[in-house]
Amino acid sequence: MWRLLRLWRVARADLGLLWYALRHRRRPLWLWPAALVLVFYALDPFNFVVPLLGIVDDLILLPLILHLMLRLLPSDIRAGYLRRSLLNY
Repeated sequence: MWRLLRLWRVARADLGLLWYALRHRRRPLWLWPAALVLVFYALDPFNFVVPLLGIVDDLILLPLILHLMLRLLPSDIRAGYLRRSLLNY
């Protein structure tokens, strides 16, 4: 259970990075389409047909896919987000 909570804590930070990267002027061309696919995957009708598999899907696969997608971002975008988040504290 604690691992799932840790995974979602990382996913929450990843969502902040995704939002920053989507608004960044030097974002990769693949980022917007990948983010849209991720949103549509989260809203997949399969979640409504088989609820248990949908819950497992939302709790485990979505945060992992999001984290992998953001690891492919250029390092200057990730560094800019870290600088910005450290300045806000």
